[in-house]
Amino acid sequence: MIGLSYTLAVFSAVSYGAADFLGGIATKRGAMYSVVVLSQLTGLILVLLALPALPSASPTASDFAWGAASGLAGGIGVALLYRGLAVGVMSVVAPVTAVCAVLIPLAVGAGLGERPAGLALLGVVLALIAIVLVSRTGVTEAGKRTTSGVSIAIASGIAIGIFLVCLERTGPAAGLWPLAAARIVSVGFLSGVALVRGAALRPQRGSLTILIACGALDMVANILYLLAVREGPLGIVATLTSLYPASTVILARVVLHERLRPIQLGGVACAAAAIVLIVSA
Repeated sequence: MIGLSYTLAVFSAVSYGAADFLGGIATKRGAMYSVVVLSQLTGLILVLLALPALPSASPTASDFAWGAASGLAGGIGVALLYRGLAVGVMSVVAPVTAVCAVLIPLAVGAGLGERPAGLALLGVVLALIAIVLVSRTGVTEAGKRTTSGVSIAIASGIAIGIFLVCLERTGPAAGLWPLAAARIVSVGFLSGVALVRGAALRPQRGSLTILIACGALDMVANILYLLAVREGPLGIVATLTSLYPASTVILARVVLHERLRPIQLGGVACAAAAIVLIVSA
């Protein structure tokens, strides 16, 4: 079952990367809060529609509490990430956020007694390197200092890491109910922030399909991660899941014909090597 867990984690990374790719396209066309809230709402609707068709589950109050906590942490993490990208340089903010998001589950996993084998540990190190390399866009944005947004990126990564840990703490008998609780909380939180800031939530013309696809892929990624982390060790599953930037840059190359820098190609190679090492271990 460990092999299946790692496979699900890799597919989760692919789905997260695809969701981020679509979210990036939608953000260029419309207001940030409309993209985040409507994509999160799509995920909520998807999981609520799926629940009646799934085998019966018996979530406890603890499962709902962990799910709600993950939703709050995830909502804060997303909001901070978009803020960091707005005030900072993407090639700095993105890898800082991703690496911090990995370090939290790794630290918690170590505290719970997880000790990766030699090859798996090497794979984790390569995965961290891959996350940094594939996120290096090389784009220098006018008016933004390299250090701008770093503190926000760190806070965002910590929040996203907490999101991953909280989902892991839910029990297998809870089914997907923790994700429903998480989405209810995140949609409510982000909608409240948007209302306080007076931000528009109406999607731009022609972007609704992209938003729906983004939200659906994000929820699929959450489901795959939840299934993976229930069968495998938290630290390694979270590390594999956090390789999503590689999926994003590959899609940008294939769909938008963006040119990948040599350093990004090296990051993709490191990601592939990390997956091989972890799975073989």
